[in-house]
Amino acid sequence: MIDLYYWTTPNGHKITLFLEESGLPYRVHPVHIGRGEQFAPDFLRIAPNNRIPAIVDQAPADGGAPLSVFESGAILLYLADKTGRFIPQDLRGRNEALQWLFWQMGGLGPMAGQNHHFTQYAPEPVPYAIDRYVKETARLYGVLDKHLADGRDYIAGDYSIADMACYPWIVPHERQRQDLADFPHLRAWFERIQARPATGRAYALAQTINTAPTVDEAAKKILFGQDAGTVRR
Repeated sequence: MIDLYYWTTPNGHKITLFLEESGLPYRVHPVHIGRGEQFAPDFLRIAPNNRIPAIVDQAPADGGAPLSVFESGAILLYLADKTGRFIPQDLRGRNEALQWLFWQMGGLGPMAGQNHHFTQYAPEPVPYAIDRYVKETARLYGVLDKHLADGRDYIAGDYSIADMACYPWIVPHERQRQDLADFPHLRAWFERIQARPATGRAYALAQTINTAPTVDEAAKKILFGQDAGTVRR
């Protein structure tokens, strides 16, 4: 049994995509980040960066005590290794999947996240920041589109954790001011993943947990007002 500490964000969706595809039994523990539940002491014991998602594996492969894992990329890799699924088993294939997993963690996610912040949540428009992050998001879409242009169905051969990491960050493409028509290979890949039954189940689950995914002013203070003092407290 996997205990999943989750909220309905792109990083949260990565893990439900894996769990729905793999069939691993799991329990969802919602962590409402707009209410500050990510700062609860019990959650911080398994996720010291006060961010979702996090998991606790109640039956780790070493037979020892329950094992906690935080950071979405680390969780995907842990689950792939646990199950032996959704990551290539050969040296070169695994290397390719991991490169694109880390590309998402270090590029697509952070840049699209800043795009979201400055286009939607900043208290006043900052034209330079909006232009910077919308363009960088487009560049990253272009990188993935070019990679997929050789006719491959998925990023690293068969469907893998690289696809699961990237897909949720493309879902809000309209909010990122991106038009998938400009990226035909990426669009075909996106639609291929969107049509997978497990993808439908993962996003349907999100609808049962958070039916009003808006960020109000109180939530903005919690989500965007943290500093080193937050950690010390």
